[in-house]
Amino acid sequence: MADARQHEMLIVTGMSGAGRSTVANALEDLGWYVVDNLPPQMLRPFVDLAGRAGSSLPKIAAVVDIRGGNFFSELQEIIQALRAGGTELRVVFLDASDDVLVRRFESVRRPHPLQGDGTLLDGIAAERARIAAIRGASDILIDTTELNIHQLATATRERFSEQDVAGVSVTLLSFGFKYGVPTDADMVADARFLPNPFWVPELRPHTGLDGDVADYVLGQPGAHEFLERYAAALEPVLAGYQRENKRHVTIAVGCTGGKHRSVAMVKELSTLIGGLPRVAVSVRHRDLGRE
Repeated sequence: MADARQHEMLIVTGMSGAGRSTVANALEDLGWYVVDNLPPQMLRPFVDLAGRAGSSLPKIAAVVDIRGGNFFSELQEIIQALRAGGTELRVVFLDASDDVLVRRFESVRRPHPLQGDGTLLDGIAAERARIAAIRGASDILIDTTELNIHQLATATRERFSEQDVAGVSVTLLSFGFKYGVPTDADMVADARFLPNPFWVPELRPHTGLDGDVADYVLGQPGAHEFLERYAAALEPVLAGYQRENKRHVTIAVGCTGGKHRSVAMVKELSTLIGGLPRVAVSVRHRDLGRE
């Protein structure tokens, strides 16, 4: 039997309408061999086939979802068996809010796979109940609520294109608490202990990417002290993630609206941790541009 350890494998799953096809296409562009709508029972033959292909298929991905019917209920057990057999395997779970999923289904005028004679929300609720366990056991959770297909493709490329050169890829994400805490964040920091530039008339129209706002935010008492101590605290955490083979982490920093303080703090934090060994950093500002 071929040695499964020579391959890196992703299982892409999650809510219908959350962007599985977009992620699959982006992975293919990065050189992954991707199979869509694969029944869980075919995962072991898929791994064995990749093993026989040798180095020509070093990275494989399978999109698995509830279109497989009752077969999906066995997915978690099969994943455990594959890992026990030595397969380097990560589960990527895509999610989005119910209202966004409804809008996406309505825009393409297609019913939900589990909708039956009910409503779209009935189908979504049924799917959430069926895949709750695999969501909780996933290695990477991607919330696509705020992402269009182009942004999701870019996020996928950033997340999976650096695996060969970095021990861990860090996404630093600024956000506004009033729009909700990112569900895919591994750690969340709060920048609301700093004065809000929103209340400074000449700074209000600008963002944390502008020098005058950044100087104001970082010039406040405690700003640099917080960033330096937070970066120092993250250093052993990121080193530990590498030892535990956790390849990606999302660190979110929030303020009220995600426009001033969190943006400036994330930008500075990226400089502080960007030089750590085998750490690749990317920055995303989730709520920048909102009213």
